[in-house]
Amino acid sequence: MTGPDGRGDGDGWVTCDLGHRHWGIYGAAGLLLHRPTATGDGHEVLLQHRATWSHHGGTWGLLGGARHSDESAVDAALREAAEEGGLSPVGVQVHGRYDDAHGGWSYATALAAADASTEARPTGGESIDVAWVPVDRLDGGEAAGSPPLHPGFAASWPILRDALHPLTVVVDGANVVGSRPDGWWRDRAGAARRLIRACGSLARDGVAGDELPEGLGAVRLTRSWPQVVVAVEGAARGVGDEDAPPGVSVAVATGSGDDEVVAAAQRAAGSGDPARLRVDVLVVTADRGLRDRVTPMGAVCVGPRWLTDRLGSS
Repeated sequence: MTGPDGRGDGDGWVTCDLGHRHWGIYGAAGLLLHRPTATGDGHEVLLQHRATWSHHGGTWGLLGGARHSDESAVDAALREAAEEGGLSPVGVQVHGRYDDAHGGWSYATALAAADASTEARPTGGESIDVAWVPVDRLDGGEAAGSPPLHPGFAASWPILRDALHPLTVVVDGANVVGSRPDGWWRDRAGAARRLIRACGSLARDGVAGDELPEGLGAVRLTRSWPQVVVAVEGAARGVGDEDAPPGVSVAVATGSGDDEVVAAAQRAAGSGDPARLRVDVLVVTADRGLRDRVTPMGAVCVGPRWLTDRLGSS
């Protein structure tokens, strides 16, 4: 919400419970956008060179600023990126949020992926420049030529770096619906459709970091919005993407359902392609043999109960 003077209703200084002074009455938010490098051998993040008159002016940090009273942290981050970096939200896929709490005040970072064609430019008076900076430069610090970073971003970067990978949840459909009271033995296709539609809530509402098993970078995030892939087989092969809500896709097995789960996990992980950011893969299955096949590729496994608890009565 913007007032008649052009200022947002969240603009202003506040002091947190720790005694630190922060900009943003309702907190602040920024966008950590990442994409493959032009050469395809690494990845880079979009940073803002802050105007010298601003707080910690002259340093590099995220496109961001004060939240309005009527917007979510993610909406605030996207708005600020548009205002300060001319960034269009088209093609930007938000997959996580990290809240840096300071006692009664917090800075929320929205993590998002973009393709190699995504561009930005300094717009408005708060940006000297915006630039794509290779992740390796930030990892190596000053020795690697890293620019001087905003202290808040520098403190959060080790956590954000570990959680930069989007999360994909691959569901062994036959195994999961077989664990439910409306399992496959009654109506395989119908049960698969119900499961696929229910998974829409996981993609839409996300999952808290503390609800994820260890071994995933997303455990360090406040919340992740995963891409969900449901593998179906046998009598459920007639189910397809037309039955899937946003954020959910269907992988139809032409042969073994286990083979399709493995293939879906491999596709999500990128099969070692350096031009693709590594993706965290969570496989939902109780099948021990299948678990033994996907864990060597770096996937983490949970049982059907983990998923059904989050889907509730859907």
